[in-house]
Amino acid sequence: MPLMVVIVVAVGCSSSPDIAPEPRPAVSVSAAPTLPPTVVAIPDRPELAPTSAPTPSPPPTVMPAVVIPQRLKPLDLEPAFPDLEQYDGPVGMASPDDGSDRLFLILQRGQIGVFENRHDVTSAEIFLDIRERVNDKGNEEGLLGLAFDPAYGDNGYFYVYYSAANPRRSVVSRFHVDASDPDLADPASERVVLEVRQPFQNHNGGHLAFGDDGYLYIGLGDGGGGGDPDKNGQNLSTLLGSILRIDVGTLDNQGVYTVPPDNPFVGTPGARPEIWAYGFRNPWRFSFDSGTGDLWVADVGQNAYEEVDLVRRGANYGWNVMEGQHCFGRGGDCDTTALERPVVEYGRDAGCSVTGGYVYRGNRVPSLLGAYVYGDFCSGRLWALRHDGQRLLESISLADTTLRISSFGQDQQNELYVLSIDGRILQFVPGGGN
Repeated sequence: MPLMVVIVVAVGCSSSPDIAPEPRPAVSVSAAPTLPPTVVAIPDRPELAPTSAPTPSPPPTVMPAVVIPQRLKPLDLEPAFPDLEQYDGPVGMASPDDGSDRLFLILQRGQIGVFENRHDVTSAEIFLDIRERVNDKGNEEGLLGLAFDPAYGDNGYFYVYYSAANPRRSVVSRFHVDASDPDLADPASERVVLEVRQPFQNHNGGHLAFGDDGYLYIGLGDGGGGGDPDKNGQNLSTLLGSILRIDVGTLDNQGVYTVPPDNPFVGTPGARPEIWAYGFRNPWRFSFDSGTGDLWVADVGQNAYEEVDLVRRGANYGWNVMEGQHCFGRGGDCDTTALERPVVEYGRDAGCSVTGGYVYRGNRVPSLLGAYVYGDFCSGRLWALRHDGQRLLESISLADTTLRISSFGQDQQNELYVLSIDGRILQFVPGGGN
């Protein structure tokens, strides 16, 4: 049946409801100079002729050309599915590797819609409806995350993250498809994996994704309130303010998730071993680069700076000692020696709530190859950057839009989609204008 929901939200809001923004001068990270598009052909050495027979050396063979990506340039956007009915409140999109080429739309109110990845598709069907379990009263609460098991095509398992009430908490659960209709989920199949108490209604994080290692990664905000009043961001004894990494492959034979033995805080007294990295305020959408495995996180700021982080095992990303590159609430004086700096930041002249995207590995837009794309919920601006794992190589503004950018999506061909909270789904136009 068609999916009908109406919801108005402010996703990943930068400041808490009782804290008024205090704009400050913006400081940006400038991109390093980049090379123009180049094609390099590298010849092999010729084979050496045997000394006993003076035969001529064969001609050198030429290795395949190494193509350096085109320089980033501004692009236009167009509707990805122009005839698709718009469903208000999309906060994510996922696609299982099951050979079906379907897209699953996460709706904040508590539904997941599914539709064929075709340009002429007109409507989605309800895949899962758990609205009666989901608390979406807060702007940043609701059904927030979806990840398909790496073996979904065989076992039908998928995982969701949602907000619940009485008490207020975040829930990570596993569901499976209906035994009588594998194209639909079975709402009665829920198996709760993890629950985390939430002191406030904001900064829920909520994203889920499997890494190439087969483990499930979970993004949790600092618990909400202005300025991290409970000091969760720098507290390793709580799961809040962290990216978690757990093994859900043990659910059936042990009954609970387990912690991978190489997690960085395994054996650290007082620390939660599930933590992979910490010091986040509200990691609103993260993703793995399908080409390198790098983990990218967009962390929503307080009142002055938004940031994008390249996440390393066990690293501390600074909140609430720092906001972006800057000391937070300490008069400009703080100890930053053990803190990881963001790859980029931007101030209130550019937006107020960063939305994380993906490193583009598709074929449709050659100029975006290898670039991480992200946007801002408040301003509708989109950016792209290239990074070599050590330094920023290139960073540009891709487009200025009127979208309320709530999330991004990626299909099985690694093509990229931009989601607006009003239900629009767009894609970049190859060779678009300024």
